[in-house]
Amino acid sequence: MPNKKKVINTKGAKSPMARYRAYLQLEKSLSPNTVEAYLSDIDKFAQFNGGHERLTKATVAEIREFLATLVEAGINPRSQARFLSSLRSFYGFLKLDGYTEEDPTELIKSPKTTMRLPEVLTLQEIDDMINAIDLSKAEGQRNRAMIEMLYSCGLRVSELCGLKKSDLYLEEQFIRVTGKGDKQRLVPISGRAIAELEFYFAERNKIAIKPGYEDYVFISARLKKPLSRIMVFHFIKELAATAGIKKTISPHTFRHSFATHLLEGGANLRVIQAMLGHESISTTEIYTHIDRTRLREEIIMHHPRNIKNTNKRV
Repeated sequence: MPNKKKVINTKGAKSPMARYRAYLQLEKSLSPNTVEAYLSDIDKFAQFNGGHERLTKATVAEIREFLATLVEAGINPRSQARFLSSLRSFYGFLKLDGYTEEDPTELIKSPKTTMRLPEVLTLQEIDDMINAIDLSKAEGQRNRAMIEMLYSCGLRVSELCGLKKSDLYLEEQFIRVTGKGDKQRLVPISGRAIAELEFYFAERNKIAIKPGYEDYVFISARLKKPLSRIMVFHFIKELAATAGIKKTISPHTFRHSFATHLLEGGANLRVIQAMLGHESISTTEIYTHIDRTRLREEIIMHHPRNIKNTNKRV
């Protein structure tokens, strides 16, 4: 009898992609959006490289060629790095699960990316946006409470939309936040945010919320169910325009402002990391770059050696 080819995959009938999806969902506890982003990147590589059946046979040269086409297409280095990160995750899984013996991404270096500092609002700009909210509208008080929660607690928009009344410990001045990977953290809440929430709850109690959504904090009065991330994005864009804010902002801008203002006020970087729910301190360290950038701007503007002297030498 001829020798049969060794079969590495002994994991049943499921395809590598199907098993990888289950791995991301169940073992890594990633959000649905993150899972789909990983799978989309891998699918693009599969289409480039001759189909899904070739995924377990991909070589270093083929992956490098794929990354080179991204460069030629004008894809920015940050997006290139994201594609490579997706492929590393996938091939790391294939090796771990016995589909392959080698990881073809191990020898590939990540493209150099320039650090893009996030936009940050001043306290005055935040107050201007809050003051621009029309409290005569049904959603006015809800929107004030949302802005206060985004800024005073440093929440992601998904965390804001997913916040429940059972997560609020207002007497203790803490809230429980469920972040990425369903990881939970306790975050202090300001007295002003508590006051805005309590005013909002008086209005919220008048809404006939759809069954199953009663515990969610931020409810659409029209739809009778929790706000979506898209709704919050649109509201922030419109509010910024109303307040005359020229910066390009999103709900995440309040999170960046929260962290930057804490750092400027002297907070420890580890404390900010815990408040934001960052897994790695390196993610939090971007705010030190913001602080240094501002420091440099202040020095250039105010240091006597940098101020143009109107008295010229004779």
